[in-house]
Amino acid sequence: MQHLSKIFLLLTILLGSACENGGKTNAGDKLLAEVYDKRLHISDLRDIIPTNTTPEDSALIVSAFVQRWAKEQLLMYEAERNIPKDLDIDELVRNYRASLVRYNYEEQIIAEKLDSTVSDAETRAFYEENKDQFQLETTILKCLLLKIPAAAPQSDINKLWNSRNAYDREKLAKLAKDWKAHALLDSEKWYKLEEIAAFLPKGTLTTDNSGSRREGTLNEGGFRYYYRVLEVRQGETTAPYDFVREQASKVILHRRKQQILDQWQKNVYDTEVRRENVKVVK
Repeated sequence: MQHLSKIFLLLTILLGSACENGGKTNAGDKLLAEVYDKRLHISDLRDIIPTNTTPEDSALIVSAFVQRWAKEQLLMYEAERNIPKDLDIDELVRNYRASLVRYNYEEQIIAEKLDSTVSDAETRAFYEENKDQFQLETTILKCLLLKIPAAAPQSDINKLWNSRNAYDREKLAKLAKDWKAHALLDSEKWYKLEEIAAFLPKGTLTTDNSGSRREGTLNEGGFRYYYRVLEVRQGETTAPYDFVREQASKVILHRRKQQILDQWQKNVYDTEVRRENVKVVK
């Protein structure tokens, strides 16, 4: 620890000196690491140590930074040394810059012109016209599920669980919250089978046994489990609208974005052709 404190004291003195000189390296600027022609000085570390950091933690931060810097410089040296002769780095950089500039400007155009409101009627119409795009890849189901500590009042839970009264469903949800239980009590929501199976003891619900309406109660590992399968849709069939509504809405928005960009590109091109800033030699 004493050694680390000495390192921190040295860093403090040297960094302070560097700051007084406008952050420029001077004769007293300690060299911390060197990899071929790359050098790391103490002045390069001015901003890496948070304020109010202990001397010991500061020394550890500096040590880790120096090690990481040395490794990064060495890897960069090796990469540059082994660049294929036919690889034009400058051209790659120009292309990347052009793509980045264009992407950011296109995002600005979209932000200014996009109507992000998608009505349920529009989404449903899109779904009906493109059902072939919404095929299930896995089994999904509607179900009720409750995983609650075994110490919770079983008789009260059983009564609420078996009730079909909406008010009792609310009371069950509150009881589950009080006991920090995991509860899925929305009978209209679709879930992937694997999501539900993950909350139940292994083998309780599988692709093979979930095809028909099933329900049960079981105890394991200090918890009591309640589950009731309400509806099942197997994979490789058309997904129900409620399950893919959000996905359909995203597709609609994506198409709107593409239409905005296509129209913007056409307008820019046509305008500049009329101005004779674009000339295509035939």
